[in-house]
Amino acid sequence: MKTRILSGLLMAPLLVVLYFGGVALWAAALLISLMGVHEFCNGWNNLDVKPSKTICYIFTLLLFSTAIPSASSAVPRFYENMMMICIWLFMVVAAGLIYGWKINERGPYDAIATVTTLVYIPFFAYHMVLIDQTEYRLFIWIVVIAAFGSDIFAYFTGYFLGKHKMAPNLSPKKTIEGAVGGLIGSSLFSWLFGYFFMRNSGLDNAALICLMLGLLGGAAGMAGDLTASAFKRKMGIKDYGNLIPGHGGIMDRFDSVIFVAPVIYYEICGLTQILNV
Repeated sequence: MKTRILSGLLMAPLLVVLYFGGVALWAAALLISLMGVHEFCNGWNNLDVKPSKTICYIFTLLLFSTAIPSASSAVPRFYENMMMICIWLFMVVAAGLIYGWKINERGPYDAIATVTTLVYIPFFAYHMVLIDQTEYRLFIWIVVIAAFGSDIFAYFTGYFLGKHKMAPNLSPKKTIEGAVGGLIGSSLFSWLFGYFFMRNSGLDNAALICLMLGLLGGAAGMAGDLTASAFKRKMGIKDYGNLIPGHGGIMDRFDSVIFVAPVIYYEICGLTQILNV
């Protein structure tokens, strides 16, 4: 309970960032990515796996440098984003493989961990910037609503009604009943957001679109939480860092958010038919 209350307090600055968007959101996503990379690489070290922090930092900065907000710049089109992403992913994989060439000092796991870190953290988080740069930037709120709405509702539903364990090896306290409650909660809050705040968005059935975003986003948030737990279990750590002593690091707070962002971005591209935006 205390962890969730503290998480809520940490979200206050994030809500301000989401409201203003633009450079503020870009900088926040970049900071989360860099701190997340640092924590995740330290976690790999517990497995005697040594990804290249230098490569991770360089390619994180490179990725975000392609989308620095500017009042004079045009909104990037979907296919332009995809072309840039494909080039970046190729360069990441190539850099990771080249990093593994020193076979006397490194193993194949070091190369794989480098690529995994870059895709899992900065690449996923980067989609928050992409959402913010569409003409429907209000959807950025759904990322947070889906991630934390599902977490809060899952907690309380599981606490009062939970009987069947969902993933006992990863997170013993999570239940199937809690997961269902989380999906209902994220969908409901997303629908309410669409109904009250997106009436003038120019979209038909904006509330229904938000409901669908909340449903899939809530599922993605749970997947993100379980993925982070799986890594922590294997790495033999309780928390990724000590941003707040006793309550974990940046990845412990944003593991769900970065998992939800890509799902919301690609979903809105289909549901709102803005593939050419």
